[in-house]
Amino acid sequence: MTTRRSSLTRLPLDRRGFLLGVGGLSTLALAGCGLGTAAGFSPSGELAGPVADIDLDGLEIGVGSKNFTEQIILGKMAVILLKSGGATVQDLTNIPGSATAREAMLQDDVQMQWEYTGTAWIAYLGESDPIADERGQYEAVRDRDLEENGLVWLEPAPMNNTYGFAAKASKAEELGITKLSELKDLSTEELSFCVESEFNSRNDGMDPMLQTYGLERGSDIPGNQIKVFDTGAIYAATDQGECNFGEVFTTDGRIKALDLVVLEDDEEFFPKYNVSPVFTQEVIEEYPQLRELFNPVSAELTDELLIELNARVDVDGEEPSEVAMDWLTEAGFVSE
Repeated sequence: MTTRRSSLTRLPLDRRGFLLGVGGLSTLALAGCGLGTAAGFSPSGELAGPVADIDLDGLEIGVGSKNFTEQIILGKMAVILLKSGGATVQDLTNIPGSATAREAMLQDDVQMQWEYTGTAWIAYLGESDPIADERGQYEAVRDRDLEENGLVWLEPAPMNNTYGFAAKASKAEELGITKLSELKDLSTEELSFCVESEFNSRNDGMDPMLQTYGLERGSDIPGNQIKVFDTGAIYAATDQGECNFGEVFTTDGRIKALDLVVLEDDEEFFPKYNVSPVFTQEVIEEYPQLRELFNPVSAELTDELLIELNARVDVDGEEPSEVAMDWLTEAGFVSE
């Protein structure tokens, strides 16, 4: 596989990129409870099932998250788990901006949050090329962030909130396509795409993706069959048939709501964005049982699950804390 340059990972800055913001970092001048967030309420219960015997009495911890749906849901899961285990938790989820959330951990204002391997490797650790192997990407981030920043990455989830191309389920079935390598087998008129303007024009975006899968803009795909949309409009445009294939985030709730299917990236063009619980080293050394608490939960976090949970918030209008609590209860990690 040809390695992707770092700009590929900077498309949706509100999701995984290193969003600085004019005033974002100024909030960090306020320690602990002074961090500006809009966390809201989080319920708690009793730890159950495989984590029932974990005791976190005496632990005082701040939990952060970035300010988009998936991150807030995951942050609320962490708050609920920690509170249910007896910890005193400061809920600092919904921090505006990736840079602010990251700096909160580096400054010890926050001692735990979920983070994506691709974001850390490119945006935080300054690497140019992602690592194609999911485990290799995680281990490289885990080792570097511990050595350089004293941050401990627990086991990653199987979910990978990366970029991809999706089609309406009925259209994918009609075309007989399930993976990107099958695009080259379609007729010219069937190869229509909806993409973001930046992805469309970048020298490591649409054209290299097509080339990876044996296609060329112009010769195989007429230029007017690659249509440019704002990010949020791509989902509806794909659903409404303005194109057969739309550029998406692979755990977005609209995938389920609009009955879209994500094509397998079988040549591994897109970077890996597996999510992991990240703690400060001091907290993990004092409470090593946090590994036993979070690793079983992470193992259950698949793309399909996050699509469902994200949709409950973004499509159905439910509160992230309620969605997090419902799933933890249904999965048997918490009892009310």
